Amino acid sequence: MPTLLELQTKRNTLVTQGRAIHDLATKEKREMSADEVVNFDKYMDESDAVKTEIDKIVKDQARGKRLAEATAELEQRAGRQTESEDPDPNAEKTGVVKFPKRTRRGLCANLSTREIRLDLGKKMNSPETRAAFRGFLSSGAQAAELRNLQVDLDTAGGFLVTPQQYAAELIAIVDDLVFIRQRATVMTLTNATTLGVPTRDVDIADSDWTSELTTGNEDTALGFGKRELQPHPLAKRIRVSNKLLRAGALDAESIVRDRLAYKFGITQEKAFLLGNGAGQPLGVMTPTTNGSGISTARDIVTGSATNFTADGLINAKYFLKPQYWPTATWAFHRFAVQRIRQLKDTNGQYLWAPSGIGQASLAQGVPDTILELPFFVSEYMPSTFTTGLYVGVLGDFSFYWIVDALTMQLQRLVELYAVSNQTGYIARAEIDGAPVLEEPFVRLITS
Repeated sequence: MPTLLELQTKRNTLVTQGRAIHDLATKEKREMSADEVVNFDKYMDESDAVKTEIDKIVKDQARGKRLAEATAELEQRAGRQTESEDPDPNAEKTGVVKFPKRTRRGLCANLSTREIRLDLGKKMNSPETRAAFRGFLSSGAQAAELRNLQVDLDTAGGFLVTPQQYAAELIAIVDDLVFIRQRATVMTLTNATTLGVPTRDVDIADSDWTSELTTGNEDTALGFGKRELQPHPLAKRIRVSNKLLRAGALDAESIVRDRLAYKFGITQEKAFLLGNGAGQPLGVMTPTTNGSGISTARDIVTGSATNFTADGLINAKYFLKPQYWPTATWAFHRFAVQRIRQLKDTNGQYLWAPSGIGQASLAQGVPDTILELPFFVSEYMPSTFTTGLYVGVLGDFSFYWIVDALTMQLQRLVELYAVSNQTGYIARAEIDGAPVLEEPFVRLITS
């Protein structure tokens, strides 16, 4: 089996061969011959196939690294039952949970530190409550533990308040799962129930050239509005094997948190993209007419009722002001990227080449781009290509704001899944999100 280096070298050779054919025809100011077209397509198709192998090896290596890290962690935990090692052991003393948050600047992905502050004055954040919560997850709480967990909550339905550190750690995992969260402006509410976002509804005119003793024309057009971001309840039910919960090397807290993070992440991804804003986040792909979100004034047609055109993509990029380009990202469904990748000119040559609509980069850590801007692929982006439907978006997602509430409830279900030797958990979190300015976004819609 070829190594990663060998595959990268092979792809580099194939792209170089394809470029040589293309550059020769360009230099001689002629179209490529039939044989040249065949060879060019052959080299580029082989390059795509090699890239698929490269991506597979990179993912396999990432999984291997993840497994090795998990194995090392489990070895440290060996012999322990319900006692869990905190990802940030100092949080209970400092009141701050720290974790990496992915950000993007231009084409480079970096890591920065995000912090969530805890209210140490609340009983739910005490070491005793955290220990009781771990016992509750793994085997159910005893009377003394229940008294610690029943904090300012009607427990008739069996719901208990989780420690804020647990909620913060779950949010940290979801940050890595949902691509919009990695680029959005994310805030956490510990006390307030809503967050007001000031918006510029009407702008003033440009300044005036004037003399030394005058101040220019008075302008009274400037107007501000305010959008309210109010975390909405989000619930999810999961099941965990009782045998897994009893495993000595694993702690129930991490198992439940990781499963919930994945399930919450999927739901959030859908809402941040397609949510209608009624009892849920307002998505970037949802057109609005009430002054909030992104209106249809930010729509650009693709140039085709059933596909993209190169002109449509170019129009979308240049509809966005240049100051947003350094942090702008395309978002598409994989079927949409496939269609863009298959765009050809009148001679049947692919436009997605080093000198065309896209740029396929072989540099490690630098992703492929579309018109020099990176792109993300989500299964929850629209993928139906018929007249008048949205098929993509380009924008600076730092102007999408997300608000998390650290208040989280968890219910443990024992009898419901007893026949299958499983324990169920129902979690309720509170989240909201919305674009706070429409100018940094452009949506693509079929003609």
